[in-house]
Formats: sequence, C-alpha cells, structure tokens
Amino acid sequence: MPTELPPTNEHALREAGSLQLDPSGEGVAIDETKRLIASSKVEGTPVYNARGESLGTIHNFMVDKYTGQVAYAVMSFGGFLGLGESYHPLPWKALVYDTRLEGYVVDIDPGQLGEAPRHGAGEDPFADPAYGQKVRDFYGVR
Repeated sequence: MPTELPPTNEHALREAGSLQLDPSGEGVAIDETKRLIASSKVEGTPVYNARGESLGTIHNFMVDKYTGQVAYAVMSFGGFLGLGESYHPLPWKALVYDTRLEGYVVDIDPGQLGEAPRHGAGEDPFADPAYGQKVRDFYGVR
C-alpha cells in the first residue's frame, strides 16, 4: 500500500527502482531523498533528550502493517557489548530530528527513562495489545 505524502519539490537522487550506486564512488546505494530515508540509515542514529544529553541509539523501528506508517522507534539503552541492554519503544510522533545533533530528540529526562516502558532482548511486549497504549500514555502521544 503506497504512503500518501503531500506534494513537495522533492526529486529522486536516482531512477526509481534502480540499485544505482552513489556516483561519489563509495559503493553505497543511494537510499535517501530530501523527504524519505531508508531504514538502514535510521538504525544506529543517536537519540538525545531536550538538553542534548545522549540517551541511546535507534535499534530498529516498528511499522504498522495496515497503515504502512512508522509507529515506534525502539531505542537501545545502556549495557555493554549487548549485555544488560534495554529497549525502549518511543512513539515515532514523540521524536524530532535535530540536524545540528544529527540525531533524534525526545522530551524525556534520563531519570524518567527508568520509569518508561521497556523490555529486554528476546522479549515481545507488543504481544500484549495494551502495551502500545501504555507507551503512548507515558509519552503523551495519541
């Protein structure tokens, strides 16, 4: 199902459907326009609070199968080499991209992050239909 976006002056960096490589010669497929970005470029992006303090990085994001819209970005937080890491689903609408920081900003204090909905590796909290509402309520997003 195609996503309906408002018209823009956006133009493709490469022909649609092409796997053309970046002409700069770095061997990376062009996967971004002024309006759209590939998931591979979002994963690993830093997440900061409103004061510019680092909170974690985007681990992945969850796409609604019916609307095709991103519902949550899952932020990895803490741990070392994957041990002790926790995952915090952040409503996509609660994130703002800051070009100065080259990362996403969410309005939360690091102390509040301990109280935020989270899960560990291998857990699937979204199996509980109420979990998504709990996340949206915590961040004040509808």
